Amino acid sequence: MALSKDGDIMFGKFVIPGESVFYRSSKSYAFVNLRPIVKGHVLVVPGPVNQHMTNLTDEDYVDLWRTVRVVQNILKEAYPDTSAFNVAVQDGYAAGQSVPHAHVHILPRIKGDYERNDAIYDDLQSWAPREELRTSATLEVLPDEERKDRTTQQMTDEASLYRTVAENSIL
Repeated sequence: MALSKDGDIMFGKFVIPGESVFYRSSKSYAFVNLRPIVKGHVLVVPGPVNQHMTNLTDEDYVDLWRTVRVVQNILKEAYPDTSAFNVAVQDGYAAGQSVPHAHVHILPRIKGDYERNDAIYDDLQSWAPREELRTSATLEVLPDEERKDRTTQQMTDEASLYRTVAENSIL
């Protein structure tokens, strides 16, 4: 794990002071967010600096998600009004990742905290720890009434493609 002698950790190229870290597992850590979107918005990061989740070892990957679950429980206790969570990963620059270090956003949610519930994704898309790291990519999501359901055949074809890929790859 990227840990200095005084307990600081690395998040990409950024030094996170040890005082901001509130949970450590053997391979991951959780820290408070410099620019939280909602109260309790924190980040969970694997120790090794890897940009993509697929670059993590199996052990690092499993530990990261176990840590996410532990942190959700910590936040639920810290904020008893929490009724749900957004757990989000932006895996790569094109997905809105502003720091090239795999990480998971955990956002405690309270009913009614956003007038339009999905607006939190707009905020998450534009989130960056520093202004110069903001991505310009925007994801247009149509309102529900304008979205068209796919056919059963389209979904079957897509699932078939993924099954073929999975059967022919080394996972």
